[in-house]
Amino acid sequence: MRHERRWQDWANVVLGVWLILSPAILGYAEAGTLAAPHSYAIGIAIAVFALAALYRFYRWEEGVNLALGLWLIAAPFVLGFSHIDAAAWNHVIVGVLVALDALMVLMRRPQDTHHRVTSR
Repeated sequence: MRHERRWQDWANVVLGVWLILSPAILGYAEAGTLAAPHSYAIGIAIAVFALAALYRFYRWEEGVNLALGLWLIAAPFVLGFSHIDAAAWNHVIVGVLVALDALMVLMRRPQDTHHRVTSR
């Protein structure tokens, strides 16, 4: 079966890399909060799942990215760095983009997403 390389996966790779680099670029790397470590960890996770989806797509990977996107939106408030505007807005905006990206893929018909069904 031919595997289609979707632009959404490449977009998530870019967003993941952005999250990894953004603390230094936006100036919150030394803020003394969980903002920078959170950006690094979630950025790596998003990039890894997107790269995995480029290699071989499974629908559950999009579910993970949806959950990561929603978590990014909530994280500044839950982890207590909502007062750092650059970090908070960065997390919320990237979270919205990642979540919307995952939703677009998940809302396609199964035959359009080249999903694999595995037996137990």
